[in-house]
Amino acid sequence: MTKTAMITIAGRPNVGKSTLLNALVGEKISIVSNKPQTTRNRITGVVNQGQNQYIFMDTPGFHKARTRLGDFMVDVVRQSVADVDVVLLLVEPIANIGTQERLLLEQLKAENMPTILVINKIDTLEEKEKLLEIIAIYSEAMDFDAIIPISARNRQGTDVLLKELEKYAVEGPHLFPEDMNSDQPEKQVVAEIIREKLLWNLDREIPHGTAVEITKFSERDNGILDVEATIYCEKASHKGIIIGKQGAMLKKISTQARADIERFMGMKTYLETWVRVKENWRDNSYLIRNFGYE
Repeated sequence: MTKTAMITIAGRPNVGKSTLLNALVGEKISIVSNKPQTTRNRITGVVNQGQNQYIFMDTPGFHKARTRLGDFMVDVVRQSVADVDVVLLLVEPIANIGTQERLLLEQLKAENMPTILVINKIDTLEEKEKLLEIIAIYSEAMDFDAIIPISARNRQGTDVLLKELEKYAVEGPHLFPEDMNSDQPEKQVVAEIIREKLLWNLDREIPHGTAVEITKFSERDNGILDVEATIYCEKASHKGIIIGKQGAMLKKISTQARADIERFMGMKTYLETWVRVKENWRDNSYLIRNFGYE
């Protein structure tokens, strides 16, 4: 008898949602960085355990939007915490409930949504006694179905989390084939890999104003993958920084991306990248949709 559970992972930016999704799936399907708003779209990861299939949805960090792209990302979160079997509210091990968490708690209460509080990054706690204080503060704010401390980075506690999720699995057919761990098309994953390298190598606002479009994605007869990608940025000055002196920065980004693409695709890859300027694209609805954010 097969069962399926739909699960949303929600939380503020940089709390470790994508790291948790990757840890649960056992493969990197969602990009990660040390910068907020890394995830822009809803990304689905699939975990099969026996007769149970768990469908996890990684969402953008819940934040105060300042652009139309930001509005889109916040809407993705709001839509994703409705009509699922359970929500995982991911928080950091801090004995204080922030504004973003309070807003999410209000919505979860309004939806009367079953919610598990997942306290991430417990490996950073020097005094484990503080965990009890954090649990007490959140328990006063909402009656959670369960509270589970984890370290997504070390995969500590993820087995306990999966065991807890068994009770939310509903009898019915699996929605994804057994050998499928994400709904992300390969072409989209490749674009995200390139954007991840932009986030890791560039500072301040520059990486947040970039988008990646894959213009060629084809396999040669000899098994080599040809990828051509255009990196869009918002200012001419940003274009110069992305390219770097004598093309050094763009070469570094492309080299790192190609290595990850080859690991993901399992084949030798030839990658070409260009940089173009699209001023204020994050406030242009047409361009937002054109870059796949819809």
